[in-house]
Amino acid sequence: MKLNGISDNAGATPSRKRVGRGIGSGTGKTGGRGVKGQKSRSGVSINGFEGGQMPIYRRLPKRGFSNAMFTSDFNEVSIARLEKAVEAKKIDAQKPITAEVLKEAGVIRRVRDGVRVLGGSEAKSKFTLEVAGASKGAIAAVEKAGGTVKVLESGSAKAAEVAAAQAAKSAAKKK
Repeated sequence: MKLNGISDNAGATPSRKRVGRGIGSGTGKTGGRGVKGQKSRSGVSINGFEGGQMPIYRRLPKRGFSNAMFTSDFNEVSIARLEKAVEAKKIDAQKPITAEVLKEAGVIRRVRDGVRVLGGSEAKSKFTLEVAGASKGAIAAVEKAGGTVKVLESGSAKAAEVAAAQAAKSAAKKK
């Protein structure tokens, strides 16, 4: 086998549809857009438009609320993943393991609202974890191996910022 002899299966890479390239192509003249009208022209923006009738998203009442801005976005890390990083000598098990240490080791990509450790496997190394949260199974596994889990102050930084902004806003209104 040679590199110049390798090719895709027949029909695996269909050629791109080139519209507006003559009557013989099948997609010439109007380019598959039909004849006239708003949709045949560029800059169309009619999603949800119902021809002047009151759209369904305005006919139906608003219901409920969302706590989305108060949710915490944690990095989930399993004990097995921590063990793997210790075995690969990316993390020193004798030093406290924090979110910053995990980021430098490449275990997590970025520090969000903190790290939450999940169980599911046995801990072989003696860890000292300083994390935002941990499952009961993870705490039990770490303590069984002789380590400790220190759960840091709960609540996301994002929620704290929003609460501070709302407090400042209400204080400004009272003045």
